[in-house]
Amino acid sequence: MVKKLSIIIPAYNEGKTIHLILDKIKNVELINAIEKEIIIVNDCSKDDTEEAILSYINANPGSNIQYFKHEINQGKGAALHTGISRATGDFTVIQDADLEYNPSEYNLLLQPFIDGFADVVYGSRFMGGNPHRILFFWHTIGNKFLTTMSNMFTNLNLTDMETCYKMFKTDIIQGIKLNEKRFGFEPEVTAKISRIPKIRIYEVGISYYGRTYEEGKKIGWKDGVRALYCITKYGLLKL
Repeated sequence: MVKKLSIIIPAYNEGKTIHLILDKIKNVELINAIEKEIIIVNDCSKDDTEEAILSYINANPGSNIQYFKHEINQGKGAALHTGISRATGDFTVIQDADLEYNPSEYNLLLQPFIDGFADVVYGSRFMGGNPHRILFFWHTIGNKFLTTMSNMFTNLNLTDMETCYKMFKTDIIQGIKLNEKRFGFEPEVTAKISRIPKIRIYEVGISYYGRTYEEGKKIGWKDGVRALYCITKYGLLKL
């Protein structure tokens, strides 16, 4: 029986929104009364992220929040490595600290696991009828291009490899050696799970409330170039 979901939150300069996403997570009622374990990894933020997190923990002592801090900024991937290694739930999901993804949709990702079909579930921003904020044309084209390139190497038919919402059986994600410390995490983990024998990967449609760069969006064209490099590195060389 599934008892616990570990929610990994990498945070960098998210002092303005971290309490809002934590409120959303707190208010989610998971199916089958699954317990929530929240693991926040502060990747050496320069704003008041730490103060906001500690204040929230003190105000919500029953929320089962673990807090970890990198003394040197290492990147989102490194923060995820730290969080994943400390997960104790049956399943682990990645949650950005901004408000682009809605925690109320955890149950959509959990359902294929509960039904006994999935080992990994991706939440796709490009399928289903849920709300999507209309933003950048070339950013969307870039995401779809990277997904297509990834699929060519992995022989998967994902629609959104770069999505934040990835949920794993915890023993599977903890059994993968991950190297990428920044935004290369997405293509690396996708390539490596695709090579696990008899792995069952599913996608479900999710909402997406994207941010503009003025609102704090952090991913730029250089990250796209790095992602393409990682797709080739982990897909072709199988490192």
